[in-house]
Amino acid sequence: MFLNCHSWFSLNYGTLSVVDLLKEARRCSVPKLALTDINNTSGMSDFVRLAPSYGVEPVAGIEFRTGAFHHYTGLAKNEEGFRALNEFLTFSLRKGTAEQPEFPDTPPVLKDVFWVIPYSPAMKVSPAAIRNHPDFYLGIRRSQLNRLRFSDWQQVRKKLVAFHPVTFKHAGGFQLHHLLRAVAKNTLLSRLSPDEIAHEDECMLTPGEVQRSFVDFPELIFNAHALLDQCSIDFHFHESKNKSTFSGSTALDLEILRRETYLGLEYRYGEGTDEVRSRVEKELKMIAELGFAAYFLINWDIIRYAQHKNYSYVGRGSGANSIVAYCLRITDVDPIELDLYFERFINPARTSPPDFDIDFSWTDRDDMTEYIFRSYGNDHVALLGAYSTYQSNAVVRELGKVFGLPKGEIDYIVENRRHPDTPDRITKQINYYAMQLQDFPNHLTIHACGIIISEKPISYYTATFMPPKGFPTTQFSMLEAEDLGYCKLDILSQRGLGHIKDTVDIVKENRGEKIDIHDVAAFKKDEVIKSLIRTGRCMGCFYVESPAMRMLLKKLAVDTYIQLVAASSIIRPGVAKSGMMREYILRTHDPARRTYIHPLMKELMEETYGIMVYQEDVIKVAYHFAGLTLSESDSLRRGMSGKFRSRDEFARIQDKYFSNCREKGYPDAISTEVWRQIESFAGYSFSKGHSASYAVESFQSLYLKAHYPKEFMVGVINNFGGFYRTEFYVHEARMSGAKIHAPCINRSYYKTSITGDDIFLGFIHLAGLEKKVSEAFLRERDVNGEFGGLADFMKRVSIEVEQLRILIRIGAFRFTGRSKKQLLWDIHMEIGSERKTEKHYALFETGTKTFTLPELVHHPVDDAHDEIELLGFPLCSPFSLLANESPVKNLAADLPKFIGRRIEIVGYMVTAKYTSTVKREMMMFGTFLDSEGYFFDTTHFPKVADQYPFRGRGLYLIRGKVDVEFGFCSITVDSMEKLSTR
Repeated sequence: MFLNCHSWFSLNYGTLSVVDLLKEARRCSVPKLALTDINNTSGMSDFVRLAPSYGVEPVAGIEFRTGAFHHYTGLAKNEEGFRALNEFLTFSLRKGTAEQPEFPDTPPVLKDVFWVIPYSPAMKVSPAAIRNHPDFYLGIRRSQLNRLRFSDWQQVRKKLVAFHPVTFKHAGGFQLHHLLRAVAKNTLLSRLSPDEIAHEDECMLTPGEVQRSFVDFPELIFNAHALLDQCSIDFHFHESKNKSTFSGSTALDLEILRRETYLGLEYRYGEGTDEVRSRVEKELKMIAELGFAAYFLINWDIIRYAQHKNYSYVGRGSGANSIVAYCLRITDVDPIELDLYFERFINPARTSPPDFDIDFSWTDRDDMTEYIFRSYGNDHVALLGAYSTYQSNAVVRELGKVFGLPKGEIDYIVENRRHPDTPDRITKQINYYAMQLQDFPNHLTIHACGIIISEKPISYYTATFMPPKGFPTTQFSMLEAEDLGYCKLDILSQRGLGHIKDTVDIVKENRGEKIDIHDVAAFKKDEVIKSLIRTGRCMGCFYVESPAMRMLLKKLAVDTYIQLVAASSIIRPGVAKSGMMREYILRTHDPARRTYIHPLMKELMEETYGIMVYQEDVIKVAYHFAGLTLSESDSLRRGMSGKFRSRDEFARIQDKYFSNCREKGYPDAISTEVWRQIESFAGYSFSKGHSASYAVESFQSLYLKAHYPKEFMVGVINNFGGFYRTEFYVHEARMSGAKIHAPCINRSYYKTSITGDDIFLGFIHLAGLEKKVSEAFLRERDVNGEFGGLADFMKRVSIEVEQLRILIRIGAFRFTGRSKKQLLWDIHMEIGSERKTEKHYALFETGTKTFTLPELVHHPVDDAHDEIELLGFPLCSPFSLLANESPVKNLAADLPKFIGRRIEIVGYMVTAKYTSTVKREMMMFGTFLDSEGYFFDTTHFPKVADQYPFRGRGLYLIRGKVDVEFGFCSITVDSMEKLSTR
């Protein structure tokens, strides 16, 4: 009977989560039902996994629709049938679009699939097809029975089935559905066509209620039961679905893994100590026992291709704790040097392989992804999907639109949660339904980096869709993938690697020097690098350039690799919020504070002064201190980070933690405090291997900054995506001794370039300048040489006048010696009122008519305003733009002289961070440049933040008291005003 049930993965149509649907089935004593979401299989994994715990036998299916038109519903008889349905949906989605897929009028004949065509005057399937094919049936709703009495169909009742769709829970659910349909169609509720909406009776009923509705047609109930009885589905959860072998043979995989590991051992360690060889053997044995050899070799294969293509990469994640991964060169982290905890990476209780997160430059990742698909087969490889969900402000805006409110009123409701005049009925409804829709899936999207490689074709478990990147993507997320038994590969894009790679190339071109950027061992001993870290001068360097990290590095006086590894995890939000970051700083400077809540804690965490810094610390404490198993300890770590599927399981582990602590005789106060530290910390920490991988990349960046600062900043500028805006990387290049030049027609390229100490900004930075225009005149310059002037440029390049004006206003023709205003007049002397130049070559030059222009006044401030408009920042000092010269002359270097006293200082705003206090009041942290170009930092507590808010970018007069902590000075602001500029 229940052949057509929808969850909220019938996107913008269904209103029940998978769990809610199963709860309704249990409430109504429904023993078996089919989940048939519209053009979607996202909920199927959870449905099949959870159904038995609700006393429901699951059936898999898909409802096929184009817009509002319901073509047919497919029911899978078994796993092969579900695969066939998925492949049909995948093909149809690619043929059309996600919004308008193309389905044939008659469903395809698929083995192991039943087809139910909803009875309708508009149905496109011919009666003959339904009558003649044994797996085609006509679905009849309760409301259609009277019509059936007078139809020829009642003569062939064996082909008819009772058809009662389920879409919502009750009448309130219908209203929610109504709103979702209006949002989906981007129309007012009052204008929504009835065809777009489900029938109001699409709620779960008891089997008895359905049977009474079909009392005159009992055959339809019997036929529906017969269909369901022939259907079943089993995904064999938590059995590995990953590609089982790399070479086609498990024995050969182990042979290859051993051979390549020992070749890598020689590369990494030479002969290797007994400790190294013992650790390698221990890991190889565990990898073989747990069946992870193929996973390691696939990652090795990916890295091998990257090395062949000379791509920069960084391997990180819990797999960075592995010496086998280090020898295979998947990672650059030596687990022996760092004493990395083996059980974080792998243990006998672990059912899934360790995580390898492999970062590539943003310019290389797509090729790496293509290689994986090419090597392992499109049918067996897919990107992981994700769900974009409705969140508070966005859903309020969507609901405001369908209720017909004007934008101004919607904005007010978003900001104040009430109507600007009165809290009227509509506003109350908007707020009520916004809460109901919170976290509803809205549309499918892509996981940031996850890829799965399947032993069987992926269509056994999901249909795939094709996002703009052009790679097949699962309709389920990483959580469902893990439940099914998949372990994802994380292939990430990172701009930090891009600037490292580009800088190496720029240094080779500009200085003729070749850099071995992988000589990290030498970088760790470099005194210049140590000085940069200790003083927090890390602008542009991966992961260590933010104001918060600059503060932490200075407070800790970090100057070693091991210290930087710790700092990379300590900076994470959970550690800071719990107070452990501050305590770690205090214990670093004061050995007397290095007390341990229990003697075992000293043994476990002496290296970090008794503070939990890494994810491994959670496992160590849970396993050694509380006596949980390694599997439970790892589940605890995952649960703290929100990566758990069962809150009941997590609660069981929590109960066992406290039970074990009591059995061990620990005082409740100690057990509770240790749990508090775990709870407040674990969700945001890194594994030590992960932090170490970040630190390796930080050292590579720091080496380039220390020894090639100008080239390094060009690399950073060209890769975008750092913590700061481009303006401040340009500023840092200037502070490093570079001469900064605006784009020039004859000297600049599309990206920023450097020759000697001269940096010419690239045309990519000019707002409004089209890329194809830049490429055209750069190509002309490459072929026929530099331009002699504006007239020569206009004869050789076809360009819109508006595009040409951008080039003139930024000073790209300054080599001509003519002012911008003169050049703007020259355009019209050349082409009159034409709006575009035409490329032409003349045998004889005819000359240009000249006119005498009046004196055209030019001021450097005009250049600054052009630069702000086109580049986003001035190339002069922003302090030179003050309307009135400030009498305040204090600098960042003067802060130590004012410790404990008030100071006035003028600063150019770099960045502001908004945060909330424990009382949920807003406060801010600011970063500024002084008039000499050096950073200083400010703290704005709630009252000051409210009274003296930031008013956008610009120059501010700041007044406050200078505080110092462990050598790091900052200003606690008591007032601030934005200064006027010319």
